Amino acid sequence: MSLTVKPIVGMEIHIELATQTKIFCRCRNQFGASPNTHTCPVCIGLPGALPVLNAQAIDYSIKVGLALGCDIAKFTKWDRKNYYYPDLPKAYQISQYDLPLAGPGTLDIPLESGSKTIRVLRAHLEEDAGKLNHDIPGGTGVDLNRAGVPLLEIVSEPDLNTVEEVVSYAKTMHRLIRWLKVSEANMQMGHMRFEPNINLHITQDGVVYKTPIIEVKNLNSFRSVEGAVRYEIRRQFEEWKKDPEGFSLAKRGKQNRGFDPDTEETVFQRDKEEAHDYRYFPDPDLMPVTISDEKRDGIAATIGELPLARRARYMADYGLEFKNADALTMDEATGDLLDGAIGLGADAKRCVNFLLSRGAAIANERGCAIAAIGITAEQLAGLAKLVDDGKVSASAAAKVFDAMIESGDAPAAVAEAAGLMMVTDTAQTEAWVDQAIAENPEAVEMIQTGHKKAGASLGFLTGAVMKLSRGAANAKEVQQMLKEKIEK
Repeated sequence: MSLTVKPIVGMEIHIELATQTKIFCRCRNQFGASPNTHTCPVCIGLPGALPVLNAQAIDYSIKVGLALGCDIAKFTKWDRKNYYYPDLPKAYQISQYDLPLAGPGTLDIPLESGSKTIRVLRAHLEEDAGKLNHDIPGGTGVDLNRAGVPLLEIVSEPDLNTVEEVVSYAKTMHRLIRWLKVSEANMQMGHMRFEPNINLHITQDGVVYKTPIIEVKNLNSFRSVEGAVRYEIRRQFEEWKKDPEGFSLAKRGKQNRGFDPDTEETVFQRDKEEAHDYRYFPDPDLMPVTISDEKRDGIAATIGELPLARRARYMADYGLEFKNADALTMDEATGDLLDGAIGLGADAKRCVNFLLSRGAAIANERGCAIAAIGITAEQLAGLAKLVDDGKVSASAAAKVFDAMIESGDAPAAVAEAAGLMMVTDTAQTEAWVDQAIAENPEAVEMIQTGHKKAGASLGFLTGAVMKLSRGAANAKEVQQMLKEKIEK
């Protein structure tokens, strides 16, 4: 008996755009305010209140669409998606149905085996709903601050076939959105929410069985995305084994489920609606949107180099490994910092080492991007040049790096003030070498007798000299001087 199991996953990603105000009114688009303080007759759905479009939301959406290689619609319109829920006061959501703003397009995702191109079906703009608070004793609160926030929904084709691919797609899209600066994409604040649609194509003895499609709602972390997809693949296969004919898409339809991060299991919520259940029709209160070629081209000119292209350039031009190139393209400013330093004549790999060692450590402590720790391209390039010219040792360079971030001074000034400039006085170096030899006769004897630990002993003595000099001696000169004196 032959049996193969192929997961089929498509992804819906909801992105709250970082406009100053909501999409159809002038209320603030701000997370964390007291409940129902950023509301007005429009976003709470009072009769007679008329929506007015926020043009910035259109511009941001076009920018994302262009970055995904989508066709941008010259003409699009608004539709009412009708359904009742307590946090949707109008009982309909203003969305886009048959004429989305952008699509189709693609997104390339990195994998251990290489990369894969995922097709993007569409990207459409809509308004977000409010939020329910179930933590109130004895009831549920409705907060409408989020109602009317511009929401860009990006829908992929079902091209994802493994958990690794799903997580990589989510992470790559998150990086792109932050890179474009159209959203803060803070998942803990609900700025970016993932909804994978998962089923299995199980082939047994030449017959293909398709399990019901499960949409897991409102995942707000990569860990939840991974856990939900992994659990659903396992759950659906176990259900299919119990009833291969009955557990099918044709007989069971589609479901919405939630994910419990504590148990790492999905939980049934409701049967999934189809498009006709929403009774879409054009919104009579909003004019259609027309987008000129000039508008599209003007936004395209602001995009610049995208993260995947920059990563490929770093690998090709600077000889970086994938891991380092990937780390330096997590945000645009960090990559700009590296490019700026190299443009000033600094060695690429030397700069990368500074940024991904001390720079990354400091950024992690402060909870910010590497570019936000306070170093400039001029400082980075200056420090790299000091090391390359033999004026500052590699060990002292880390101290200079930290000090110049705090002071804002040039690296040469910091190194001089801290006594970290490399000593070029041969007599002084010789005095340190003589002291190390005199204080460590056992190590000297091992080198003289060709002991198996002779190499380690030479390294030990070199380290002793560097300690005496507080890192100011030239390690290569020290080692050469040690060899010559011990041989004599």
